[in-house]
Amino acid sequence: MLEKSASGVKQAKTSGKSTASALEAAIRNKTAKIGVVGLGYVGLPLIRTFVAAGFQNIGFDVDDSKVESLRAGRSYIKHISSEWIGQCVAEGKLVPTTDMDRLAEADVLLICVPTPLSSSRDPDLMYVEATAREIVARLRPGQLVVLESTTYPGTTRDVVMPILLESGLAPGEDFFLAYSPEREDPGNPDFTAGNIPKVVGGIDQVSRDLAVQFYRQGMPEVVPVENCEVAEACKILENTYRAVNIALVNELKVLFGRIGLDVWDVIEAAKTKPFGFQAFYPGPGLGGHCIPIDPFYLTWLARCHGMATRFIELAGEINTSMPQYVVDRLTEALNARSKSVRGSKICVLGVAYKKDVDDARESPAFTLIEMLDRLGAEVSYNDPHIPRLPRTRHFNMSLESSPLTPEYLASLDCVLIVTDHSAYDYDLIVRHAPLVIDSRNATKNVTEGREKICKA
Repeated sequence: MLEKSASGVKQAKTSGKSTASALEAAIRNKTAKIGVVGLGYVGLPLIRTFVAAGFQNIGFDVDDSKVESLRAGRSYIKHISSEWIGQCVAEGKLVPTTDMDRLAEADVLLICVPTPLSSSRDPDLMYVEATAREIVARLRPGQLVVLESTTYPGTTRDVVMPILLESGLAPGEDFFLAYSPEREDPGNPDFTAGNIPKVVGGIDQVSRDLAVQFYRQGMPEVVPVENCEVAEACKILENTYRAVNIALVNELKVLFGRIGLDVWDVIEAAKTKPFGFQAFYPGPGLGGHCIPIDPFYLTWLARCHGMATRFIELAGEINTSMPQYVVDRLTEALNARSKSVRGSKICVLGVAYKKDVDDARESPAFTLIEMLDRLGAEVSYNDPHIPRLPRTRHFNMSLESSPLTPEYLASLDCVLIVTDHSAYDYDLIVRHAPLVIDSRNATKNVTEGREKICKA
């Protein structure tokens, strides 16, 4: 067989064993170049991990603004500093680019692109497939490709591999293919890409072993599993587990509220049990790039096999219904003060999907803003981490964060707490706002003005 070099020149190829051995040696001595496709909340932390491990990284993205920002030494992710970006770019440890021809330069390619749902809640793999097609156009012997994007079991083998096979190269001999699910938790200071155990499965043992060897260079614990499918299912299980348990406490919040109990008090009591219970907390709906989406990948797979996943689908229904529950509680609270939603000035406090991050992906705040806007409210928002509402696949409203002054709070009819950022002075908010709808138990330590607080 012949191999194609980065310059497109065909050369005689060595045996598959020699190819794997050469790549393993390059990984061990850290001369292997890393290519990360997708420079978002997964890709950039991975690059940080492998820069720290001593590798040179090429970062690929189709978004010109992201690449230009990185080249200028500006970070667009809160927990990755601009100073670090600038230093890495200046020293050549990170080369941001939109030039996909440079995929041929990388010895290890990590795919970190979005895997959203379609309007019918089916998996939308267009970004994964598009990335695989960019890779196959430049694929050469000696490259390891690892999919990190969350997806359903079978994607790596049934979707990515057939595209890469169009190169005429043999998997496990000429190129190597594995799956390792991202486990990022933005805003969590205790766990980063560099210290979270890394699950790795391959389409064959050689691919798996190479991927394991690679991740061990930057991560203290790597967990090899039988194949790609186990690794893919592992990630789906983790997030489905969380989605189902969050749905349980969301349903109990509604039930306990009707009988006069505070679900937060009940959870605090229950979590004193040192075994058999893990605390999950209710909220105004699910957000983030994983929990609202990943379980539906599993329900789609089940339908393909003629099965119904009733627990998962019920959990999805409950979690999806929570924004409406919050709006209903807000409406009731305004009605009790002889006000209607229409014409009321309402501030949505926090639009990030979780506290203390600048990530608004799939945030329930967008749904709540749209619902209140349709009801005729004058909606504004404040978020210290998100100065302007980002455009999403389903949302495009031009709003900027309003300054959270006493005068602004007093001018409102209602403040709706959606994200419980640590930066907020909740005593100040309750003192000056005429009504506070708290969907996060953020005001639990406020002592004065509690008659103005409504839990939702």
